[in-house]
Amino acid sequence: MLDLARIRNNPQEVVDALAKKGYNADFTEIIKWDDERKATITEIEQLKAQKNKVSAQIPVLKKSGQPVEPIFDEMRKLGDEIAAGDEKINDLIAKINDALAGMPNIPDPDLLPGEKENNKVIKIVGEQPKFDFPLKNHVDICTDLGLIDYERGVKLSGNGFWIYRGVGARLEWALLNYFVDEHLKDGYEFILPPYQLGYNCGFGAGQFPKFSDEVYWLDCDEDRKRNRFMLPTAETALVNMYAGEIIDESKLPMKFFAYSPCFRKEAGSARAEERGMIRGHQFNKIEMVQYAHPDHSMEAFEELVEKASRLVEQLGLHFRVSKLAAGDCSASMARTYDVELWIPSMGIYKECSSVSNANDYQARRNNTRFRDSETGKPRFVHTLNGSGLATSRLIPAIVEQFQNADGSVTVPEVLRKYMGGMEKITKQ
Repeated sequence: MLDLARIRNNPQEVVDALAKKGYNADFTEIIKWDDERKATITEIEQLKAQKNKVSAQIPVLKKSGQPVEPIFDEMRKLGDEIAAGDEKINDLIAKINDALAGMPNIPDPDLLPGEKENNKVIKIVGEQPKFDFPLKNHVDICTDLGLIDYERGVKLSGNGFWIYRGVGARLEWALLNYFVDEHLKDGYEFILPPYQLGYNCGFGAGQFPKFSDEVYWLDCDEDRKRNRFMLPTAETALVNMYAGEIIDESKLPMKFFAYSPCFRKEAGSARAEERGMIRGHQFNKIEMVQYAHPDHSMEAFEELVEKASRLVEQLGLHFRVSKLAAGDCSASMARTYDVELWIPSMGIYKECSSVSNANDYQARRNNTRFRDSETGKPRFVHTLNGSGLATSRLIPAIVEQFQNADGSVTVPEVLRKYMGGMEKITKQ
């Protein structure tokens, strides 16, 4: 949610900033409604003062034996006008909030405008692997080694689903265990959230109302605000854990990570770059979230980028880190860096972690604050998130980058302890 005070104080600055995301903002109606709200508040205060003044006459009139019914009539009339004014204010606030809720976050000033064409690679780790034998893609490798059963995944659930089998399931679980251990080592609290969430969580995360059609809804009530949905990422749960609360400043930063399967409707592309596990309706992911003091928000962001990068680097994979242009950041985020894995058979990089800073955008939507020790006043926290990591992009990268001429796949060293010391995956 955008800060209305910031819009009022410098509307053109906000318009120009949102234009970098390709959003054409017009605050004319919002400012008009806010002006009307303020004027109505003034009117109500005057009416309340008048009501109090009239009420004070009652004891005087009673003492002098004069009739008080006209006074009561006037008070009832003033009360009705006050009630109507309060209703008008609530309606105006709802209009303002609905309008602001549909607007994206303001990008950080240093972000370039535009979309993917203006993304900037800021770090490259390792070298693209070279092969002196015919290169195989991850679908063929996983099928030949019996790691993934795509055919029966489709049989069970349709396109965009797969089954992990045998060593494939073990590899998947090894990755998750590796991530868990690394996050615990860094002092993050482990969370297992509900996989079904209420509408308020989607709204607080900034995903609703705009992207409410991209999740799986569970109930059939026409009013989605009374329904639950399957979480598309654990971020949706984690950033709402303290909704409506005032956090003790001394607890900041608060650091969490959560495991969850993620459920999304976005799959189904027939493009070669989306084949296999690259994009699906369900995948496993560990998500990192921080609640940070606004003065230390950038430090928290850099920590999350470093953590996500380190997880990939320790696997021995070739990857890069890209700073996204404003228009390529999601609507809720002010800043995003993508950690992108090299997929040899495709000759492209695919994102396995997006590390983002929402600044106070999510906190304003779900009213998550801390009490500033210097001023004693509540302030909105900053929320940050980053995948740590998504396995459905890692397994394709692992089996392709570490494939061998004999059809086997070398197991990354950091995963071997989770796989009973297995060094190579061979055909069974």
